[in-house]
Amino acid sequence: MKKTDPRVDAYIAKSADFAKPVLRHLRRLVHEGCPGAEETMKWSHPAFLYGGKILCGLAAFKAHCTFGFWHVGMEAVLGSDGEKSGEAMGSLGRITGLDDLPADRAMLRYIRRAAELNESDAPGRPRPTTKPAKARPVPADLAAALKKNRKAAATFEGFSTSHRNEYVEWITEAKRDQTRAKRLATALAWLAEGKPRNWKYERC
Repeated sequence: MKKTDPRVDAYIAKSADFAKPVLRHLRRLVHEGCPGAEETMKWSHPAFLYGGKILCGLAAFKAHCTFGFWHVGMEAVLGSDGEKSGEAMGSLGRITGLDDLPADRAMLRYIRRAAELNESDAPGRPRPTTKPAKARPVPADLAAALKKNRKAAATFEGFSTSHRNEYVEWITEAKRDQTRAKRLATALAWLAEGKPRNWKYERC
């Protein structure tokens, strides 16, 4: 039994006329190639899950549609059909009609291979790596104040680079000497209590 989602029906119904047959066709192929696929919505667009992982997804825009496989291993499987991916997000580039799609036989082969990859232990799509925050120079007045307050200094040194930067930026961005002095005193008090700069906005 197909695991459909009424939200996908609504999405297709609201799409442009040129997109509707494309979306319906792709939807049918996914369920035919992977009967266990389950529909859902991801990032406001229809998506298909299999084995608890994203299998593929589709989307419609003003002048084109897209269809994409989630598993990074599909890049090698698609071959020439995946060469258009640079034209738009997704695995098959810009799709403006059924003629832009690979033959059904090829699509079913891709979908079945994507399902096999989801069943395997091969990593799906690595999360983007983020560069570690670069430490900002500690201003002289803050450094001097920390030397006189052990608790505040211990907290500051124990914080992550991003947390330390928040205090440094808050103090150095003060435009008036009076404001800077007040922020410095507040920072020391908060640090002595083990609090990060934005502790008021953190959830308990």
